[in-house]
Amino acid sequence: MTEDLHIRIEGRAGRITLTRPKALNALSHPMALALEAAIDLWRDDPAVDLVILDAEGERAFCAGGDIADVYRAGKAGDDTAGRDFWRDEYRMNAKLAEYPKPIIALMQGFVMGGGVGIGCHVRHRVVGDSTQMSMPECGIGLIPDVGGTLLLARAPGQLGRLLGLTGTRMGAGDAIHAGFADHYLPEAEWPALIADLCATGDAGRVAARALMAPASPLAEAAAGIDAAFSDTDIAQIVQRLGQHPEPWATDARKAILRNSPLSMGCTLDLLDMLAPNDGIREALTNEFRFTFRAVADTDFLEGVRAQIIDKDRSPRWRHALGTVTAEERQALLAPLGPDDLSF
Repeated sequence: MTEDLHIRIEGRAGRITLTRPKALNALSHPMALALEAAIDLWRDDPAVDLVILDAEGERAFCAGGDIADVYRAGKAGDDTAGRDFWRDEYRMNAKLAEYPKPIIALMQGFVMGGGVGIGCHVRHRVVGDSTQMSMPECGIGLIPDVGGTLLLARAPGQLGRLLGLTGTRMGAGDAIHAGFADHYLPEAEWPALIADLCATGDAGRVAARALMAPASPLAEAAAGIDAAFSDTDIAQIVQRLGQHPEPWATDARKAILRNSPLSMGCTLDLLDMLAPNDGIREALTNEFRFTFRAVADTDFLEGVRAQIIDKDRSPRWRHALGTVTAEERQALLAPLGPDDLSF
């Protein structure tokens, strides 16, 4: 177990609370293993009717995976730390998505990357006024993972491409519109909801207490987003965005021009690879093929250096925009044989 999670049973509910608010509740490898162990233990426990996932602190539910150890190991020539972390994390993500009992996630503040992986595949996903949700991995030379490509592929119209390429942050209304969340409830009312769930074991109390979601700016911009992101060529997307004067288009264009061309190209491929009937396991399997190779063969180490370690915000990507070949992308997403992800 780990001190960064508070795991207990309260009334009819299994409760898992992320307890490292100073680190924005970033998900470490031990935390992923402990979370998995807890839901495994409660799966067949008649005392537990449902599971509640929440986090301490006002700033973040979970701002992503804690990848500092992965970076340090990678710089030392060891790519196994990353592979082991992602393999275990993805297995846990799949268990959350497929869990037979209701899981309720209450997601305040930053919900990014790994936070999406633990909060956005469960049955009841609650957001509030402070929620800022995103998949920003292309900015660190990775791809939207933890099953994020499944959520992006299922988003309405071409919205998934916008979110995946740019890491655009979504408030409560946008998160619900995009399919990353289900219910809106102000954070001040969450303690009463949790008490109700613990007392009754009735997950239907979530919908009963939820309020009408705020407006979604991304829904209002849907026609422009669909027009700009209908092309699979990223340079063409940038050109089309330049024809839209709206702030969302200006912000999206700037993000694409600063993110990893290799990551963005593979992100579009990953979204296109998912068939309509594919689920969480197919998405995670595809994503793991990239992350398995990420330390040695992608922009990941350079992206983490620029954004998280040195914080100079000046990554030196391997490619200029428009120069990534289909063969390079296919090599990063090819099956891994015996190393492919298993569940």
